[in-house]
Amino acid sequence: MEQFMTPDFWVAVGQIIMIDILLGGDNAVVIALACRQLPAKQRTLGILWGTAGAIVLRVVLIFFALTLLAIPYLKIVGALLLLWIGVKLLVPEDEDGHANIQASDKLWAAVKTVIVADFVMSLDNVIAIAGAAQAAGGDHQMPLVIFGLLVSIPIIVWGSQLVIKLMDRFPLIITLGGMLLGWIAGTMAVTDPAALPYLPLAAADAGAAAEPLAWVRYSAGAAGAALVFLLGKWVTHMQGNRKTAA
Repeated sequence: MEQFMTPDFWVAVGQIIMIDILLGGDNAVVIALACRQLPAKQRTLGILWGTAGAIVLRVVLIFFALTLLAIPYLKIVGALLLLWIGVKLLVPEDEDGHANIQASDKLWAAVKTVIVADFVMSLDNVIAIAGAAQAAGGDHQMPLVIFGLLVSIPIIVWGSQLVIKLMDRFPLIITLGGMLLGWIAGTMAVTDPAALPYLPLAAADAGAAAEPLAWVRYSAGAAGAALVFLLGKWVTHMQGNRKTAA
């Protein structure tokens, strides 16, 4: 039980909730679009069942992601993906990104649309949440993932519009979210089994997994956060130049 009271555990829970809110905006839009033609009485059921199915699917995907991240070089690949996702979060999106989401007036057809669309869009959530859970270490990674996702469900379903309005009003929230993904990417990369032999390691108990020294993890996290911020600003600037030229 004491493993659930460690600072690392609660920091990781906070990261998972923030990741799911930031990256869950698309999911909230998909749910709204897929269920918009349902009768009023079925709309809430469609939202709840679709969200529940999507969350269960994501837990399964994250379980495999956590297992696969133990393979050499996959954490480095995951870190690169997270950097790309973080940069993409900072770059303004096109307006028609959800034009291909089909609405349905049948409950289970709408639920299926939500789950399938969420599966296609879940790569960013899965990699980011698996990285945050890895940072907590120990044998409680899946309980941590499930707890974080469960806490984020009502936020996404009922609070998504409020969160989106806050992001519109305070763009700093999105910037900090992108930098958080960069931080997770940096700390993930330096714990890859392929990178550990080249890094100064902390003294580990017998049978415990090798870990880089704390300053190495923090430095890598800070570098990842800074890289996402700088790349995001650069890509946004280049996009603005192209639109001006056009």
